[in-house]
Amino acid sequence: MTTATPTVGAGAQATGKPTSAAGRVRSRLNSRTATLVSIVIALLWTIPTFGLFVSSFRPEAEIKSTGWWTVFTDPQFTLENYQDVLFGASSSSGQLASYFINSLAITIPSVLFPLAFASLAAYALAWINFRGRDWLYIAIFAMQIVPLQMALVPLLKFFSTGVTVAGIQLLPAWNLVDEQKFAQVWFAHTCFALPFAVFLLHNFISQLPRDLMEAARVDGATHPKIFRTIVLPLITPALAAFGIFQFLWVWNDLLVALIFAGGGNETAPLTVRLAEMAGTRGNEWQRLTAGAFVSIVVPLVVFLSLQRFFVRGLLAGSVKG
Repeated sequence: MTTATPTVGAGAQATGKPTSAAGRVRSRLNSRTATLVSIVIALLWTIPTFGLFVSSFRPEAEIKSTGWWTVFTDPQFTLENYQDVLFGASSSSGQLASYFINSLAITIPSVLFPLAFASLAAYALAWINFRGRDWLYIAIFAMQIVPLQMALVPLLKFFSTGVTVAGIQLLPAWNLVDEQKFAQVWFAHTCFALPFAVFLLHNFISQLPRDLMEAARVDGATHPKIFRTIVLPLITPALAAFGIFQFLWVWNDLLVALIFAGGGNETAPLTVRLAEMAGTRGNEWQRLTAGAFVSIVVPLVVFLSLQRFFVRGLLAGSVKG
């Protein structure tokens, strides 16, 4: 008598339960418990933002005397807070319109430059063989642990005096004024973002199928063509994931922009003005609520528009099956 040996996966077919790691993860994330927990976390996370939004439309007297939840029993709304912080004529008002434009002028190039340079560097480190490649990658990885504050003084010296070695000036001073100081902020944010960007994108690019790359080379494709037609479309989720991280970091940054762009209304971002809007005694709450909500609108739109790419970028390569 012979007995049939069960094949791999027969138990899964009989029970209807996935056996792979990815299948088990998906089944757990699709359970009712996971859905309920996600809804509770989302609500708890959203309540402070909702309170900030409601407070931004309440009169000054109401904000300073009652909590935002009293709006359900005694609704009072006004647009004076937004009018004041965006277009107010007095020096104590927000005047955020010009600072809003400055933040966009700082953030967009500070996201695009690291994405461009890091994607090229990551491709070279992953698929181009050259001497010292591994040591260079290790050095880039190690640069992530260097505190940002340690580079502020050297960068300031580089911008103000240039680079001089043995009495010979290799690079001149930048000597930028007014709106030209945007270039200093772009340079600083690009330098600070490159190590993490190269590390993140390298992990994605190095996991691309080797057969795909070899087939492209057999067909006569050069490295620029492979990067443009094959690599870039495949790493779109990774680019979006890093782009969101970098956008949020630069948009909410105060230290780098204040040091390299100054605090004037020609180059200062929203964060600089928001830090000044509290007043000398920190009691201008009505301006802070409206100003804070103005500052989070753009990051919120960016995140929601790129959310699907962001999730794919975080989960790509984490599980297989």
